[in-house]
Amino acid sequence: MSHEFRDLLKQVGSGSHTSKALTRAEAAAATRMMLTQTATPAQIGAFMIAHRIKRPTVDELAGTLDAYEALGPTLPAIAPDSAYSRHALVLSCPYDGRSRTAPVTPITALVVAAAGVPVVMHGGDRMPTKEGIPLIELWQQLGVDLCPHSLEQAHTLLNRTGLGFVYLPQHFPLAHGLVLYREQIGKRPPFATVELLWSPYAGPHTLAMGFVHPPTEEFAKGTFALRGQTDWITVKGLEGSCDLARGRTAIVGVNHPGQTDRLLLHPRDYGLEGDDVELGDELTLGDRLLDVLAGGTTELAKTALWNAGFYLWQGGVADSLAGGLAEAQTLLATGKALAKLEEFRQQSADLTQPLIYSHS
Repeated sequence: MSHEFRDLLKQVGSGSHTSKALTRAEAAAATRMMLTQTATPAQIGAFMIAHRIKRPTVDELAGTLDAYEALGPTLPAIAPDSAYSRHALVLSCPYDGRSRTAPVTPITALVVAAAGVPVVMHGGDRMPTKEGIPLIELWQQLGVDLCPHSLEQAHTLLNRTGLGFVYLPQHFPLAHGLVLYREQIGKRPPFATVELLWSPYAGPHTLAMGFVHPPTEEFAKGTFALRGQTDWITVKGLEGSCDLARGRTAIVGVNHPGQTDRLLLHPRDYGLEGDDVELGDELTLGDRLLDVLAGGTTELAKTALWNAGFYLWQGGVADSLAGGLAEAQTLLATGKALAKLEEFRQQSADLTQPLIYSHS
């Protein structure tokens, strides 16, 4: 048993009247002990439940992110001579995936990368408590298996294609080791919020994170301020993802040095209003996304256009949302986004091909 961890657990788990928030340094220490499992399983589970009930503070979230940065993976900045050396976009979506609405995040990434803006994503496998379809499976349905890549290979893929993925089981096994506790406690711990705030990319970037509940957005603002993250976007997205809804006004916060904007974006103003597309049969989702990339005109295609246009605008490709939508339409209609998928698929496969040596 870790006596040091027990003292920190007592602080957060003493009840509504006597519990005490951890300092940033204490939260970092507690997170390190959980990631390395210096703390016992009983202590880790108790901490997760107590912390959820107490609710984390911005100092605690910042400390947890400090530990993630110290112990976790970081993709190096894209090489200066790469075609994708622009300011990157990091898409942070809930690791427990989607279970009700059809995701278009991979199409957003492909369109944005086709326009020359690099995109970094991160996540793991099916995860409690939702057990929804995660990003890694969406890419697999599109013919891209990102699971085997080392972090070095993921960086190579980012340099070559403008698309990078940090995969929890392969690149951050310490964090993956805590997933089992989510199933056992039956609730999302504060780590689920930390994953939305985490950016595993070292180069200049804008972090886009989805959220559901307003307090999450407020936590994000305070945590970003403490950690010096000045470029960020918060999206009240579909199931807390980075995907903007079409069935309601999109609520978005955008922060850049010296400027913070609150955006209320109405799909009907751009002819894109409509119900949000249901997830339906998971096994056909890849085919539906491929149909969008091939120029389909389904409701899912409108959702993809709405999102790709927004992120092209935020990525600096267009000066307005209308301009971003027009550029997204062009990239989809001309097949450039589909070509980016084919490039991503081929480059990913090449990295995992065994070397063949010839003997003279």
